[in-house]
Amino acid sequence: NEGNEYFKEKDYGRAVAAYSEGLRRRSGDAELDAVLLTNRGAAHFHLGNYRSALNDAIQAKKLKPTHLKAIIRGALCHMELKNFSEAIAWCEEGLQIDSKEKKLVEMRAKADKLKVNIKAARGPSLEGIQTDFSTRGQGGAVMGTDLLCERNIKLALEPSDEEEDVSDGLAEISLDGFHSDSATGAKVHLDADGNLNWPVLFLYPEHEQTDFTVAFHENSRFIDHLMVMFAELPPWDLEKKYLPNNVELYFEDEEREEMYEVNPEQTLLQALQHERYFVKAGTPTVLVFAKRSPFSKKYFSGKKVHRL
Repeated sequence: NEGNEYFKEKDYGRAVAAYSEGLRRRSGDAELDAVLLTNRGAAHFHLGNYRSALNDAIQAKKLKPTHLKAIIRGALCHMELKNFSEAIAWCEEGLQIDSKEKKLVEMRAKADKLKVNIKAARGPSLEGIQTDFSTRGQGGAVMGTDLLCERNIKLALEPSDEEEDVSDGLAEISLDGFHSDSATGAKVHLDADGNLNWPVLFLYPEHEQTDFTVAFHENSRFIDHLMVMFAELPPWDLEKKYLPNNVELYFEDEEREEMYEVNPEQTLLQALQHERYFVKAGTPTVLVFAKRSPFSKKYFSGKKVHRL
């Protein structure tokens, strides 16, 4: 129950810990343990820990072979890990239990298509190519920077205290992908259709809270994510102000101390292409405020605000 509460609050790290503690109690109830494993797998999945999530799904399925949620979770993990043959096998196993399960039907079709077209869809292989944008002036990271340059996306390169070792001042960046270990280890990755999926951090300065989206498709709109994030009221929103249509999104230009409002109807890519948006440590960040709140007025004081 504690794990479920953390999960609802999107505090997936604590949810993993709570479910793990439940499993350590060794209830002897195979069905309960299967649920705990499946739930822990779901929390791992939201953190981008796809292999840990898959291991939990495998164990849950061993305990309860007909546990459809575990099978769906395992198939999703294989999709994220690009194990399309395994994803198909898991989907088929689930469809034997429920032949009309929509998620499995759709995933089975998608996995089959990706398996057939993966080489053509991916283009040049990205596996094993290490990219550090701090060394791009030294002739490395051509493919990594090309991916961003062709999209007109800019990175904020912050020098460390030691000028001769600039890379220490940055998150480790690699093409699978430009990831930030400081943001739960989630990575930007290039999907089979050639699109970037970014980890995105949502900050709520008024309440000192955060939301973390592991894979925000570059062509997805902010409003679509807001509808999911606020499907239930956050437990810290006692005044019930944070609703999809009652929030304002901004990014901050720290260099100029200016704020830019983001249109929720925009896609992530459109926001990242703004001339003053610089991605820090591989993780785009967006600030969320309740509309016309006294807090936001105070927060914006002393800063130039560019509104829509």
